[in-house]
Amino acid sequence: MPRRNVVTWTATLTGYARTGDLESARRCFDAMPHRTVVSWNAMLSGYSQNGFEDEALRLFHDMVDAGFRPNETTWVIVISSCAARGDPTLADSLATLLHRARGIDFNCFLRTALLDMYAKCGRLAAARRIFDDLGPRKNTVTWNAMISAYTRSGDLAPARELFDRMLNKDVVSWNSMIAGYAQNGQSAFAVRLFKDMLTLTGEHPKPDEFTMASVFSACGHLGTLEIGNWAVAFLGKNQIRLGTSGYNSLIFMYSKCGSIKDAQRIFQEMERKDAVSYNTLISGLAAHGRGREALELMSKMKEEGINPDHATYVGILTACSHGGLLQEGRRLFETIEAPSNDHYACMVDLLGRAGEVEEANRLIQTMPMKPHAGVYGSLLNACRIYRRTDLAEMAAYGLFEIEPNNSGNYVLLSNIYAQAGRWEDVDRVRRMMRKRGVMKATGWSWVEHGGEVHKFIAGDRSHERCSEIYHLLANLRRRMERSGYVADGSCVLRDVVEEDREEMVGVHSEKLAVCFALIVSEAGEAIRVMKNMRVCWDCHTAIRAISKLEGREIIVRDNNRFHHFVEGQCSCKDYW
Repeated sequence: MPRRNVVTWTATLTGYARTGDLESARRCFDAMPHRTVVSWNAMLSGYSQNGFEDEALRLFHDMVDAGFRPNETTWVIVISSCAARGDPTLADSLATLLHRARGIDFNCFLRTALLDMYAKCGRLAAARRIFDDLGPRKNTVTWNAMISAYTRSGDLAPARELFDRMLNKDVVSWNSMIAGYAQNGQSAFAVRLFKDMLTLTGEHPKPDEFTMASVFSACGHLGTLEIGNWAVAFLGKNQIRLGTSGYNSLIFMYSKCGSIKDAQRIFQEMERKDAVSYNTLISGLAAHGRGREALELMSKMKEEGINPDHATYVGILTACSHGGLLQEGRRLFETIEAPSNDHYACMVDLLGRAGEVEEANRLIQTMPMKPHAGVYGSLLNACRIYRRTDLAEMAAYGLFEIEPNNSGNYVLLSNIYAQAGRWEDVDRVRRMMRKRGVMKATGWSWVEHGGEVHKFIAGDRSHERCSEIYHLLANLRRRMERSGYVADGSCVLRDVVEEDREEMVGVHSEKLAVCFALIVSEAGEAIRVMKNMRVCWDCHTAIRAISKLEGREIIVRDNNRFHHFVEGQCSCKDYW
């Protein structure tokens, strides 16, 4: 039997490392009678690629202390480990050591690793200098690294400028840009770029699981179920296999598009589920007011040996709140070892919904940390429902300190004052907004039809079917009034006469969107409307009435939850 030499030792070590068996790899490494730089690199790479960056960095120091001179491959591995750590101080130290090292060829691969390290450590300007200094030596990986650096930081304009300049885009290039849009609130651009990918690239490069995950996420944020289903059909037609993360994105999409049954179906079909799978569906059930099902799902999660995490408890407490499950929520909150601000916000919302506004306020006063905006926002909304002007002021001024430019907080306090007939305070809040330069954000609603998104704002007359929409709206209003509906103009300024107030609330964006959806959909078909803000009280009342008059299920997603209107009733039980 031939004696083992350094080559066979290193090959064995590499085999263990590639399969993730780092204990065996390290035993092999420690048993080696002689080592080369290649041996050290194999062990370093095993640690780095399996998420043990700290071990890789310690081993690098051992290598240097043992008198071995790192080569270009060593530096790429170590720099990548530092990038995963995201430590700018460590990045600077490594860069200094690298530039002092002798005989190192600063090739494209090494410079690209440096670029990526600086970007992930928050040194975007340094990353861009390396990118520019490479000149024509840049390869596809370099371009992708710089584009990803910009998208991770939310700086989409320079990312797109580089993407458009790039001559040889691969699937990573497209994925970086599509994901950048999807993750930074530009979902419409993500979907548009995906369509460009299909039309401009022909057969190459083909979308992969990561492309589709970003597209599903974008469709979820947009609430575009038609486009989402088209993407699912594309997935099947092109035999793109999804992993767990891809299926999680699909659950998210269906939940956010108002099709919770499809979200549950996808979840049941998954072979492997992780914590994100459970959390995504729990959050979806919460948004749809299905608290009992969310609780059952959490129990199943525990039975499968998956421990609930921070996101699980946020989702389940939200589910208890939206489902009106006060006692269950209380018990769950008590089991959290160190509740975060998010958990307190959910608990305040749960107590507020149940009318326990004083208890909600006491809970805030006993918090071990300073409340964030979500906590005060939950209390302020409870004060709106239960007309607690005294506590509303405390909550609102807490919000003004944290979010001085969020117009929604000022408007909500102003509306609470208006409900109480405190018009001088209404004027004071509006003067405060003007003094601080806070502009009221525009509310808009949208409906998907025929692969397009149709947007509406209050009083909008720009739509091509405007005359039909307003004709139907007038007809519905007459029918609603005969059944007892009275327009609630409390959210309109006091210096507007009553008839004009009714007219102003009568043409809110969600009413226009509902009418358009009724016109273009088949009789009896459920309709879906998305809203960028909380649906107003009058529109909520009107849509309840319309659902009964038209015999339709009307699903409305606002910025807080889903409202399922059926036969004059809403799933939120008139608390949102």
